[in-house]
Amino acid sequence: QVQLVESGGGLVQAGGSLRLSCAASGRTFSSYFVGWFRQAPGKEREFVAAISWSTTNTYSANSVKGRFTISRDNAKNTVYLQMNSLKPEDTAVYYCAARAGFSTRSDMYDSWGQGTQVTVSS
Repeated sequence: QVQLVESGGGLVQAGGSLRLSCAASGRTFSSYFVGWFRQAPGKEREFVAAISWSTTNTYSANSVKGRFTISRDNAKNTVYLQMNSLKPEDTAVYYCAARAGFSTRSDMYDSWGQGTQVTVSS
């Protein structure tokens, strides 16, 4: 089991930036992917981005391409989500999750962090 802890959320004006962190501990495997998801009030949890723990493979949702960048620091066991040009519609609770292999489906991930709130004001 992988334990995940998110940090870095907050309140920012539209057009601003935030960087989220996801610190992993416990069992990790080279085949794992770490994904970022978000859930706005009254909406389903949606895929944002994912990164392989061992290769250069990354994936992003169309809604965030060109604005959000996912990266990792293996020495720190941490995955980051750099969010630029934020929009009010990016407001949500952001979660990181881990699983063996890539998926955009939240129900396929078996390890989750507690979430961090991101609020973008207009």
